[in-house]
Amino acid sequence: MAAQAASVQRPRLEASPAPIRRRKLYEEVVSRIEAMLHSGEYAPGDQLPSEREIMQAYGVGRTSVREALFALHKMGLVTINSGERARVTLPTAATLVGELSGAARHVLAQPGGIEQFQQAGALFETALARWAAQRATPEQVAALQAALAANKAAIGRHTSFERTDLAFHYVLAEIPGNPIFTALHAAIADWLFEQRATSIRAPGSDRAAYRAHKRIFSAVAARDPATAETAMQEHLDEVARYYWQVRRK
Repeated sequence: MAAQAASVQRPRLEASPAPIRRRKLYEEVVSRIEAMLHSGEYAPGDQLPSEREIMQAYGVGRTSVREALFALHKMGLVTINSGERARVTLPTAATLVGELSGAARHVLAQPGGIEQFQQAGALFETALARWAAQRATPEQVAALQAALAANKAAIGRHTSFERTDLAFHYVLAEIPGNPIFTALHAAIADWLFEQRATSIRAPGSDRAAYRAHKRIFSAVAARDPATAETAMQEHLDEVARYYWQVRRK
């Protein structure tokens, strides 16, 4: 019997198991409140219990409660106003993407960071151009054409051109009707603001950008996704060249 028991196979642990991390008190509070929000116990617009009530319910101190509420605020799940109870809110795509801003700027500051973001932005925008050529409605094509006309009218005026340049690309991001895409576009545009402001200083860069926008629009209007994608890639490659040309002076 002993030999039989000894031969029983027991579950094997991983060769290098990850250590089990003890959660901090505020993280436990976050987890419990988040679970109540997901279950619908508190709906958007509802106020959460007071800090004192949360302290008593979970047996934690005020510091843990405040850290938990701040964490929930950063997650976009509650709003916090001085002197008021935290209020439940709906997280948005912009809130989600906005949480990446600090890390994004840190990556941008690292060697090669700008190039990495240029590549990521190009991959995203070429996909948007292809999507637009495949699925844009006549109304969306008209909106893109209006953005192109505004961009042409701004040639020679750097601030206006930069604004209309961004608007043209934003219309492309709106075409899928997905708020995550517009939030990503706004975030990437913000993170690469220095690239845009620098490249526009290169002589002739505004006219070159307009010509590229015109090629992109023509491909979208012609329902030619391959050409739209290629035109966008060539445009962003050109913007990157202008950027590095100015930076190296």
